[in-house]
Amino acid sequence: MSASEEESRGPIIRDRRRIDPVTGQPRQPSQSAGADAGQSSGAGQASRGPGQTRPGKHSASKPGGSRTEAARGEQAAGQAAPESGAADPGGADDRQAANGATVTDRSAELAGKLAERTADLQRVQAEYANYRKRVDRDRTAVRELALASVLVELLPVLDDIGRARDHDELTGGFKAVADSLESAVGKLGLTTFGKAGEAFDPNVHEALMHAYSADVTEPTCVQVLQPGYKVGERILRPARVAVAEPTDPAGARTTSDDGPSAEADEDEATAEASAANDRASDKGD
Repeated sequence: MSASEEESRGPIIRDRRRIDPVTGQPRQPSQSAGADAGQSSGAGQASRGPGQTRPGKHSASKPGGSRTEAARGEQAAGQAAPESGAADPGGADDRQAANGATVTDRSAELAGKLAERTADLQRVQAEYANYRKRVDRDRTAVRELALASVLVELLPVLDDIGRARDHDELTGGFKAVADSLESAVGKLGLTTFGKAGEAFDPNVHEALMHAYSADVTEPTCVQVLQPGYKVGERILRPARVAVAEPTDPAGARTTSDDGPSAEADEDEATAEASAANDRASDKGD
């Protein structure tokens, strides 16, 4: 072969690597020889043009080489094919339906818990409101009871002040003390009741005397021997009165037919009231 022919053919490249750079598998000696022969013949047959560059020695093994890119494309296509074949639209719909059912069940569970907690809160609030009312009622009852127990002890003193006023003996410093005491018990809620001429009520009146009179049409308090006292709706002492009825069931007997006179009746009523007051004082002691 002449020098001109060698220059036109170019250099001969022989690949004697035992590992195939494309597949990564070891080569057999026959494959290495065949590769060398093929490359030699190809090099002898092909000629580079004037503007073509000579490929490098290791261009096939470079990352950007043609054979490397082709192998990578085939591998990617082989992996994409099973994945595309494994896609199942029906399975995706089933999963979406299962997720929707799970969300619905979770929402129903949360709604049930919310309703239960709301009912518990309303029950606790109602119990607390009832407790507040009961405590306020008990506090008021205890206050009235304590106040009544103190005022009951002052009733005999108020009776003495009333008798002294009736006999015009409430004068001087004694009158000032009496007025102050009556004002103080009035501020605490103590009130008097029982007047002559009002209808007899056994709930608030205590009858110490009884008579018949044609001047009345129903049982009437004709005389108040001791006034009654109360605090709010609590009766501390009923009014002690003399009661007259219109007729006697046994006959038409009036007050004028009775033996004792009015003055004797008044004295007797006063004596009975004093005795009742003494008995009340003994009970208090």
